[in-house]
Amino acid sequence: FFSHPSFSLQHWIRLAGAQREPSTMTTVMIDNYDSFTYNVYQYLSELGAKVHVARNDKITVDEVVKLNPINIVISPGPGSPKDAGISMEVIKKFAGKVPILGICLGHQCIFEVYGGDVVVSGEIWHGKTSEMFHDKKGLYVGIPSPFKATRYHSLVGKKETLPKDLMVTCETKNGLIQGVRHKTLPIYGVQYHPESCISEYGKTLLKNFLKIKMESSA
Repeated sequence: FFSHPSFSLQHWIRLAGAQREPSTMTTVMIDNYDSFTYNVYQYLSELGAKVHVARNDKITVDEVVKLNPINIVISPGPGSPKDAGISMEVIKKFAGKVPILGICLGHQCIFEVYGGDVVVSGEIWHGKTSEMFHDKKGLYVGIPSPFKATRYHSLVGKKETLPKDLMVTCETKNGLIQGVRHKTLPIYGVQYHPESCISEYGKTLLKNFLKIKMESSA
């Protein structure tokens, strides 16, 4: 119900208590103006995370630093990475300092930060499920391959431009990239929506992310 269109995002910030005092155990989530942000918030909170949500144009990178995050989530959102406010700056600033997870648009931001091209896929997926084939590592520990996940996107990371620092962790049956991770740092992207109620194992994936520490990028 967090994605119900009759409620504003600021309403959910107030209701969920997302604007809280900085904590040494804070998960900072950059909100790219997407209703699914609060589905992600709900899952993370149920898993025990203390989440501070900030819109992508209402906070600066320096202010994120002052929050002293233990990890960072870049939310889904409309448009392309150029429309994601400070999201890419945050990825650059915190790479190698805290674990980072990008979802949908956040995933595309990671792909572009490291030099890849995000292009029109030739397919439009809006609330449809696909089978996801993955490497059973990192985010995917304890999740069968394939599993079904919900997709809301028409853009995709172009496999021919896969950055040298990233590796593909998940893809569709026809080879479209649906997940990446950094080769040496705990930075992860998923193109699909694990927070959707019709995605399988979404909470398991987010739980795996919350377990990831700086010393591990597996």
